Amino acid sequence: MMAMGRRIALLGLGAVLGGCAAKQAPPIQHYALGMSRAEYRDYTGSKASPCDSEPRWFSDELTAVNGLLGRFVRETEHAQDPKSPDQPQHLALLEEGLRTLPPVLKVHEGNLKALQSCDFRRTGAFPDLAKLGAERVKEARERLALGPQVQAAAALREFQEKWREEAPAREEKARGTWCSKAPQVGQPDLYFARQSPDGHTEWLFCDGHVVDKTGEAEPTLLSPQGLSKADRRKVQPRKYLEAARGYPTEEMDREPTSVPAPAAPESASATEGAH
Repeated sequence: MMAMGRRIALLGLGAVLGGCAAKQAPPIQHYALGMSRAEYRDYTGSKASPCDSEPRWFSDELTAVNGLLGRFVRETEHAQDPKSPDQPQHLALLEEGLRTLPPVLKVHEGNLKALQSCDFRRTGAFPDLAKLGAERVKEARERLALGPQVQAAAALREFQEKWREEAPAREEKARGTWCSKAPQVGQPDLYFARQSPDGHTEWLFCDGHVVDKTGEAEPTLLSPQGLSKADRRKVQPRKYLEAARGYPTEEMDREPTSVPAPAAPESASATEGAH
């Protein structure tokens, strides 16, 4: 009888320990975003319930993630404002968030939802944490949704800046390609045309003349400084204006409005054929 009693006691103890193990809290996960840090637990992913956890710990976890999300939203506010001095840092944080934040948002959203089934949901700071958490999740998702658009705009600005920096080199290359070493004044040899975003257009000629057009005004011919009277007599403005009008608009040097797609790699068959 005593042996049987011991077995029953051990079985009872095992059941108690098994119940405790079943309610064991998930492991703490550490997350960093920019300068922010937060610790949290994935209750849903671990098939556990925050209702079985220590309320104070759960409150601290919700507070930490709410704070991290709030800081993320604040510190990405100027990610799409190129005039802001904070734009580079805000864009970098937004890009980091795009890579790493979605799984944390999913867990936090699940924890907030699970909180609603807990007996302590209306006690202490939990009502405020739940309300603030829902707001923070919504704000963070909206900010992340802007991410691809903001990244594309930043890439375009960078590409346009590079285009402006390389403008003198493009003009010089065109001059070297289409102009002789000793251009003759009066020969309307057009080698380059450019149009700025405001519509101002210039057609450049090898002998130094420029046809200039602003807005809806008629184009005018501008002569280079120091032109002698004899050279002036060689110039027929009508020919320069006609050359400018006949220049293909699609060949004008214009500020790009999109970033070109990267060139597709050659197929294996094409590569083999080249060999």
